[in-house]
Amino acid sequence: MLVHFYIRFSTKFGQTIYVCGNVPELGNNDTDKAVPLNYLNNNFWDGEINIEEKKLESLQYKYILKESGKEDIIEFGDDRLIDIQAYKGLNIDCIDTWQSTSDYRNNFYTQPFQNVLLQHGTKAKPIAKKAKQYTHEFKIKAPILNEGEVPCIIGSAAELTGWSTMNPTLLTKNNNWWQVKLNLEKSHFPVQYKYGIYNTKTKQFVKYEDGDNRVLAAPQQPAQKNILHDGYANFDNGVFRGAGVAIPVFSLRSKNSFGTGEFTDIKLLVDWAKQTGLKLIQLLPINDTIATNTWADSYPYAAISAFALHPLYLNLQQVAGKNNLSVINPLQKKQKQLNALTEVDYEQAIKFKLLAIKELYLLQKELLKEDKEYNKFFNENRHWLIPYAAFCYLRDKNNTSNFATWKSNSKYTQAAIHRLVSPTQKHYNEIAVHYFTQYYLHLQLKEATAYAHKNDIVVKGDLPIGIYRNSVDAR
Repeated sequence: MLVHFYIRFSTKFGQTIYVCGNVPELGNNDTDKAVPLNYLNNNFWDGEINIEEKKLESLQYKYILKESGKEDIIEFGDDRLIDIQAYKGLNIDCIDTWQSTSDYRNNFYTQPFQNVLLQHGTKAKPIAKKAKQYTHEFKIKAPILNEGEVPCIIGSAAELTGWSTMNPTLLTKNNNWWQVKLNLEKSHFPVQYKYGIYNTKTKQFVKYEDGDNRVLAAPQQPAQKNILHDGYANFDNGVFRGAGVAIPVFSLRSKNSFGTGEFTDIKLLVDWAKQTGLKLIQLLPINDTIATNTWADSYPYAAISAFALHPLYLNLQQVAGKNNLSVINPLQKKQKQLNALTEVDYEQAIKFKLLAIKELYLLQKELLKEDKEYNKFFNENRHWLIPYAAFCYLRDKNNTSNFATWKSNSKYTQAAIHRLVSPTQKHYNEIAVHYFTQYYLHLQLKEATAYAHKNDIVVKGDLPIGIYRNSVDAR
């Protein structure tokens, strides 16, 4: 298969455009092995490769700007993807637009926007015109659209309605791209065209994109298929605006928590945020900070693990369930006392909570062995979970997190830690209780964030810069 690349980019003397991709002919994504293109004219660089299509499902590629003595500039995104099997036995021209890393619209393709904020955007399902035989596939990005709106394409060719907005050709969504396939075999080149917005509810053309007409020149050597990645449609639909709130979890105390805010209380904050029109919740660091077993551990930026969550935020009632309420019922008086305080009593809250967690673990440890979700969590996180549990055990055994003063295991060795956490050890319960705690913290935080996402609210974390001196990460 012959693949010809055309990239719209205006360079200056000394600059060269390269193309890199997921095939050997394009360097196997190694930018040092990228293929240089040829200067074609003021608007385009071009080049071609022959690829073995038999075992290749898709071609993924991007462009790189190189200049001697300067750092390479790699364009944004990994979403320029071609289904090779759909074009098997054909030659392809890829006519591309450079995707600048500085374009603010790139933000709309990050997970918070794609998975939460924009997932309930346009709900339109346009019925696009489908050409049985097509020569050109047009692709553009339009992340911000109002409900019912879809992009359309209008141009000088008859297949592009001859600039008529009465019945424009609609595009359909495929991952990050809006696309349409058209047969321009009988068109007169150059073809001028623009993208626009069509409202599928009112069945009316809304507006053209801003800027000059786009131009599709006649190909030098007509390919069997032409794929145009036209970058962003120039729609001035306004910039996304959203406000948020930043808050520590311990400040979310409710009557159902134990003297301090807990992960389960995040749902109440979500309800409030939705009512007030907020779009984002930022939480102060939620990592475990138990280093001295004193009030000093309440400082959220001195985490003993970059991964482990703080037991302070675990809701005991949810862990106990209906079968083990006997553990937490005697704590109701203390719970009311702590909840009535104007400030969080960190030492009392964490003391009673850790004691209850140990009791709940002992009651549930046998059932946990057969829990598929627990075992999955353990196996996926064992790289940090095992060292963390061992660190916590040794911290409590030595009454300090300053591992430099420990009589044994002051220096980390994987073999020694694996012996220490072996289920055959007498102290294994003192190790496994930390697995148990982290599992339920994981479940409660996951449930809370899922609830936020369901209500179109992003949850953002906060991380300390660097690591705490007396932590499992430093050890």
